[in-house]
Amino acid sequence: MSTLAGKTILMSGGSRGIGLAIALRAARDGANIALMAKTDTPHPKLEGTVHSAAEQIRAAGGQALPIVGDVRNDDDITEAVLKTQGEFGGIDIVVNNASVIDLSGSLDLAAKKYDLMQDVNVRGTFMLSRAALPILKDAENPHILSLSPPLNTTPRWLGAHTAYSMAKFGMTMATLGLAAEFAKDGVAANTLWPETTIATAAVQFALGGDRMMKVSRTPDVYADAAYAVMLQPAREYTGQTLIVEDVLRAAGVTDFSGYAAVPGTPDSALFPDIFL
Repeated sequence: MSTLAGKTILMSGGSRGIGLAIALRAARDGANIALMAKTDTPHPKLEGTVHSAAEQIRAAGGQALPIVGDVRNDDDITEAVLKTQGEFGGIDIVVNNASVIDLSGSLDLAAKKYDLMQDVNVRGTFMLSRAALPILKDAENPHILSLSPPLNTTPRWLGAHTAYSMAKFGMTMATLGLAAEFAKDGVAANTLWPETTIATAAVQFALGGDRMMKVSRTPDVYADAAYAVMLQPAREYTGQTLIVEDVLRAAGVTDFSGYAAVPGTPDSALFPDIFL
């Protein structure tokens, strides 16, 4: 495929950050994007709602369907899938973007936060993908894309933040499992993760504040890589734990300077992301 024009993407989250950047990149082709997100009204610390994201998608050239829902709720998932199919006639791509981060050590992590990470990251990825699969199987070039890391299960990453590592690796395992299970149906399922930190609210509030934001890349680097993945032939390009920059290099990108959150920041000064 050379364009996402007319293709329909169902995304969890997406009211801001990386998810919104991916949606806007697809919208420039004229894609249809259904966003299932909780943010119905403005958050005191986080910019954007599912409605403001939909407005940006339309302004970029796409069709938008904002759906207020929680990926932890099975009824919300079912409603999102049915609404997307009803509005656009099918689903071509599912993007598992919704995720919760807490890097607390095991003795400091609240039990509710552990449950939240498992429910959103792992269960949400599996359940949204599963609910969409009967429709995806009828698509011309169906993809599932989860924003999660390769299974680098070394003591360094398992021990750094055990609960969060379990949740993100769980997203990846769910995706790789679906890739194997539905390969015969031609449904691709891959994961995508960056080499460097990305300038989002998660980095600002969970990793390192403004200092970390300045040594990160913009969400556009993730969006461009996701776009390249979604154009790949589904039957041939599946079951991979992909790295953002590797995807772009394979697409011919050699200069990443334009993705620096602070223009002029050399690649050597950027902060490496976790799990790699």
